[in-house]
Amino acid sequence: MAMAMAMARCCGVGCPRRRDIAQHRDEFLNLAVIKRYSQRLATALAISGLVFVAPPADVRFFTSPSFSAPAFASGLFQMPPTRLKNRYFLVRAGESEYETSGIINTNPVSKTSLENGLSEAGKKQAVQAAVKLKNLGACKDSCWIWPSITQRSYQAAELIAYVNDISRSRIVPEYSFLDARGLGAYEGKTLDAVNEVYETDVVSLQSRPPPNTNGTPNESVADVFVRVTQLMSILETQYAGDSIVIVSPDSDNLSVLQAGLYGLDLRRHSQLSFAPGEVREVDIKSIPKPSAPLSGYLPN
Repeated sequence: MAMAMAMARCCGVGCPRRRDIAQHRDEFLNLAVIKRYSQRLATALAISGLVFVAPPADVRFFTSPSFSAPAFASGLFQMPPTRLKNRYFLVRAGESEYETSGIINTNPVSKTSLENGLSEAGKKQAVQAAVKLKNLGACKDSCWIWPSITQRSYQAAELIAYVNDISRSRIVPEYSFLDARGLGAYEGKTLDAVNEVYETDVVSLQSRPPPNTNGTPNESVADVFVRVTQLMSILETQYAGDSIVIVSPDSDNLSVLQAGLYGLDLRRHSQLSFAPGEVREVDIKSIPKPSAPLSGYLPN
């Protein structure tokens, strides 16, 4: 009734208020459709308007070997996307001091510490990444740089901005969606132990590393996927026709994101692993058309 009265007070068919009311009505109808598919719905408020993001890990399609997020409703950012409004570059920050020492460190409490900053080798890797972005023309007509607030990612972002002659005002720190994947009980172990995590990833998207008592999260592939989908939802809402450089402190955020964008098997995301300082442009030709079957390294 309130909606009808508001529409009646509107100045006419083309009135912006009437269009906004119709848009919000459609979004709430879409929400009702989504609820039929999931017991709990992950939603995110993007910077401009309400955007629905992929449901959490208990939804059926997370367990599908050839992962595909169905388009439940218009306005839902799905993986693989039907289209992308922006040009994206995925960058893994250079090696950190912890990584130089061969130690796993994923506890977000220490993400801004000096030990999480770039090592000397990491600084060189970050500069090489900046030069590659320049050669790719990533920031030729300006760009936005979205780094994790993690020390090494933000340092890498500053180097990318400097080499590409981009104002630091174009660096937009991301406070949670790009945190390094929490590895639970593997915290403090040697980097080689990550292979044990990837072995369980192949078994199930829901598999989590053993928990830790020090507050380090223990995240599954599905958990990471929700985070990076929320990030993409915000970026695709806030920008249009821009170049965006995503800088992650670890590989898993990027490999899960790339697998999701290309419609590949998320359980095998580690096959898309990023080396420190590696840069990849999102190839829109690799994103399957809505009617096309998913491609890639799917299990038999």
